[in-house]
Amino acid sequence: MTEQGLLIGQVAAEAGVNIRTLRFYEREGVLPPPERRPSGYRTYSPETVSLVRFIKRAQALGYTLAEAKELLALRDTRGAACAEVQRNAGQKLADVRERIRQLQAMALALSKLLSSCAEPHHAHACPLLEALDAPPS
Repeated sequence: MTEQGLLIGQVAAEAGVNIRTLRFYEREGVLPPPERRPSGYRTYSPETVSLVRFIKRAQALGYTLAEAKELLALRDTRGAACAEVQRNAGQKLADVRERIRQLQAMALALSKLLSSCAEPHHAHACPLLEALDAPPS
């Protein structure tokens, strides 16, 4: 860190992201606009590293960038109730469980299709490809 703050590469390295990610977060308004040196280089406060780490942890739990931004807003709002954060997390948990249900259904369908390919076939007669080609039922 310099007296003038962290450079974009330093923030990226400390937060475990690439520079394009930081620029994207800036464009999306998730990160505050950085200061600029006379040379035009972006300079960031050490808090930026914490913000990016928060966002990445939220994303690891299934939150979208927009949802992570909402969580940051709740974190920074005086008087925001923990119950609101809990409701938010409860909804995310329900979403994750629904996604798991969908993925399990996909896995079952793929498993059935794979079992129909037990015998060697030419690609033009492959049951899996035929199932994908079939009109919707």
